[in-house]
Amino acid sequence: MTTKLLNNRQFKDLQPARELWRMYRPEEAEYRFHARSAGEAKAWQARTREALEETIGFQNLAPVPLAPKKIERVDKGDYVREKVLIRTGKETLMPVYLLVPKRAPRPLPVAIAFHGHGYGVKDIVGLWEDGQERSVPDGYHKDFAVALCRRGFAVAAPEISCFGERQTDFSYLNTTVGQWAPTTCAHSAMLAFHLGASVVGMRVRDGKRLVDYLETRKDLDTKRLGAMGISGGGMHTFFSTACDPRIKACVVSGYFSTFQHSILGISHCTCNFVPGLHRFGEIYDLAGLIAPRPMLVEAASYDPIFPIRNVKNAVTRASAVYRVFGGRGGIETDYFEGRHQISGRRAYDFLWEKIGTSP
Repeated sequence: MTTKLLNNRQFKDLQPARELWRMYRPEEAEYRFHARSAGEAKAWQARTREALEETIGFQNLAPVPLAPKKIERVDKGDYVREKVLIRTGKETLMPVYLLVPKRAPRPLPVAIAFHGHGYGVKDIVGLWEDGQERSVPDGYHKDFAVALCRRGFAVAAPEISCFGERQTDFSYLNTTVGQWAPTTCAHSAMLAFHLGASVVGMRVRDGKRLVDYLETRKDLDTKRLGAMGISGGGMHTFFSTACDPRIKACVVSGYFSTFQHSILGISHCTCNFVPGLHRFGEIYDLAGLIAPRPMLVEAASYDPIFPIRNVKNAVTRASAVYRVFGGRGGIETDYFEGRHQISGRRAYDFLWEKIGTSP
């Protein structure tokens, strides 16, 4: 083989990613966090949040009436589960499950629960994929929306775009001649990239519209609003909190790591990628858009797609960003033994301490 005649440097230079990695310089990024005082940090936030929203795309689409429609109500004993449809865009409907404790005083603090990859939002509200009820938490999500509700929150759990009821119909394809359907995530991401935007932008837009809806309900106190998500839901939580200051605290589970060593270094769904995100440095720079709001990072010791060593490095770097803002809060962590899954050991109490009690 020809490669046997090449030296080690020449062999490496055959790999296309080698040139791209040489261009990966987060320390030189236009919008990296470099503030040295709280005042500089706040000015950086305003400038960078605007640029990030433009980069992820879909944030400036004309708003449409939410037109909420309740389509289901189930009494679960200690809480009620409702299902509501809201319109987040001219051509976009989003199903949302609302889990509301029965006996807690109104108005209730609110936690948005963002599911990750899998069969969709049913997997976090105590439903099997066929819609049947279950009484025992299952899978890596561990029914965490139900757990948040039983901690005292009203929980809003949306069907994230590309999952569950929000998948693309590819029935127009002729599979007999090899026209295989892509995943909805991959197809939507490619189409969004073609339009100069991203699925991240679609989901952040949907998240903002969900908050708009929650603000219309008198039984909910959106001044006490938090968010929690795992995996793709962790990504959704991170970017939604970065772009929407109405979210006062967040739990990012199974996601927070350096881009270099996870999203860009290990196989991940196409929905994670944003063209032009390099202009914002690394994930610890973007954490400055959340600071000084409280954030908890959950990470498992044997998570294969978010290596714990790189998670800890990202948290250390992000904590330095938080310190510039001078607040007493900062980034808390729950490092636990296990694989890619919800922990909950600290998360539910963390959100309750930060936003659950009345100010």
